[in-house]
Amino acid sequence: MPKQIIIAEQHRLAAVFAEDQIQELIVATGSHQVGDIYLGVVENVLPGIDAAFVNLGDTARNGFIHVTDLGPLRLKRTAGAITELLSPQQKVLVQVMKEPTGNKGPRLTGNISLPGRYLVLMPYGRGVNLSRRIANEAERHRLRALGILVKPAGMGLLVRTEAEGMSEEAILEDLELLQRQWETIQQQAASSRPPLLLGRDDDFIQRVLRDVYSSDVNRIVVDTAGGVKRVKQHLMNWNSNKPPVGVLIDHHQEAIPILDYFRVNAAIREALKPRVDLPSGGYIIIEPTEALTVIDVNSGSFTSSATSRETVLWTNCEAATEIARQLRLRNIAGVIIVDFIDMDSRRDQLQLLEHFSKALRADKARPQIAQLSELGLVELTRKRQGQNIYELFGRPCGACGGLGHLVHLPGEPDDSPGESVERSPLPRPADPRRSIDNRSEPNGFTSSGTTTETQFLNHPDYQEVGGARRSTSRSPRGSSGSNSRPLRRNSDSRSSESSNGRKVITTPTVVEVASPVVKLSPETRSARPPRPSRSEPPEVVTVTMTDQEQAIYAEIGISPLVLHSEEVKNPRSAIVMVASPGQEPLPLPEKVTRPLGDPLPEDPLEGETPLDSSDSSGELPPIPLEPIVATVPPTEIEQVVEVPQAAPTESSLPAEPTVSAGRRRRRRVTSSSDSPNPET
Repeated sequence: MPKQIIIAEQHRLAAVFAEDQIQELIVATGSHQVGDIYLGVVENVLPGIDAAFVNLGDTARNGFIHVTDLGPLRLKRTAGAITELLSPQQKVLVQVMKEPTGNKGPRLTGNISLPGRYLVLMPYGRGVNLSRRIANEAERHRLRALGILVKPAGMGLLVRTEAEGMSEEAILEDLELLQRQWETIQQQAASSRPPLLLGRDDDFIQRVLRDVYSSDVNRIVVDTAGGVKRVKQHLMNWNSNKPPVGVLIDHHQEAIPILDYFRVNAAIREALKPRVDLPSGGYIIIEPTEALTVIDVNSGSFTSSATSRETVLWTNCEAATEIARQLRLRNIAGVIIVDFIDMDSRRDQLQLLEHFSKALRADKARPQIAQLSELGLVELTRKRQGQNIYELFGRPCGACGGLGHLVHLPGEPDDSPGESVERSPLPRPADPRRSIDNRSEPNGFTSSGTTTETQFLNHPDYQEVGGARRSTSRSPRGSSGSNSRPLRRNSDSRSSESSNGRKVITTPTVVEVASPVVKLSPETRSARPPRPSRSEPPEVVTVTMTDQEQAIYAEIGISPLVLHSEEVKNPRSAIVMVASPGQEPLPLPEKVTRPLGDPLPEDPLEGETPLDSSDSSGELPPIPLEPIVATVPPTEIEQVVEVPQAAPTESSLPAEPTVSAGRRRRRRVTSSSDSPNPET
């Protein structure tokens, strides 16, 4: 299968492509990388776990080494306890075998190994070992005999797969290079003060070519001109100073970055997601945990096979191929549990395991399938080689800490960022009050643009707050000369003097659902503009309601206007006539307003002067459309008689009118000359 290698030297990242898919990522970042050789100092020894912590120069985390990984220290002594092998402040030569994860430091070993192109030199090892991938028996015998001849005394050798078919000269040259590298490390360790980094693969291009280059590679793309030259030089050194044949080496010079041009960043972003779609419509879910990694296989929308058995087997085989690729791409290590779709046929199970084993052979981390459990779960293990994709490119969520859930305990407010519950905004004293119609009122108050029926609950325009229901005192009238209705006022909301000398009547505070009551300060109330005079008659609105609706609306304090479909110009001065279904509304009565105790003159306008009239010529002003309200002396109390549906009444109406929904019934007050202070 032809492969391509994309090397982003500036980011120290490389990607291996096969069949237009990323098969593997190579990243060399972090302070402690796999293969680094350190001269460390033992910080403390823990005999309870047969381990020790080694200082590598990182103040945050120390390296961890187990007694089984001590290597030459354990071979030189017969004692088995770690306290007899290591002591605090002792110098040790160690190598990083696992990179740090989370709060854990790097895992260390005393068995040093120096990898080359064809050989791996083990200074504290023994014997000659060959790669399992070398299948030809004749080639295995040749390489084993060559290794025994050239192996340095007291050291071990591992012959890599790339040595198959190579000449003895190339293998010897690689061995000499590794020996010189080991001698340099020993000299630095003897003359340096710990902690100190002694050896690392600083040449990222050499490391990539050494680990992934093979005869299947037909193209190599590098993002720097110097990297292109080093690629050619390394390949010529490994090919007896001959240019490589069948390999195209390109220098990426496009304006788009190399990782975006070859969709490497997009592949990384997709690899961080748990769901992976399969070509036939199925999908797999990959969930890494602290203990193991769980993979679930689902058929999804794949139903094109003739039978369900074929559908299950086809989906499982596709999932096995994709799982093998995702393990290399995400660099998942440790215990892995795969939950394939259940199969009853033993033959299908064996066929799936054989297909899965073939797909895993290309993985250099040597995954091993343990068993197919009784529950139908496939258990396998994979050797850890560096950090996985979640540790390299993932960041834990700031809200949930990586759990994937937002915690909401009982008694806490529903203000977590993950919830989509709509909440009413908190009222502020300086904000204008809401009106029931969706437009601006002439007094400067702005109405809400999203008024619903629930917003009318406990609205101050239709329900008194606190003890205002029990209050029978009348509020003073304004001086604008308009025929305004008598207003009730709350005992907590008192009138205040404005800058122009007139009294401003405060309204009850706005009460919304799930919102606290905010009382307006006198400064805020006095800053409101004066109410304009009402020169138009009140609008009469007829609403049809059943008796049950009237009772419910009256109980919770909702205005019948919410059932009116047409727009009302001024809901606060409108007269609402409530009628039962199929019943004609009552005729609108007139409003009678006169001083208490005065006899009713024959002409209603005789002897009275309009409040806003300053003309003393004796001419009567034109008759207005609304009744005229005269100025009342302090010793007089005007009489206001109202009928059901908040409409004014005449003296000829019955004494016990029917109370409509949403309005309080008032007792009729009869004037008498011997009652100077009548009750209201």
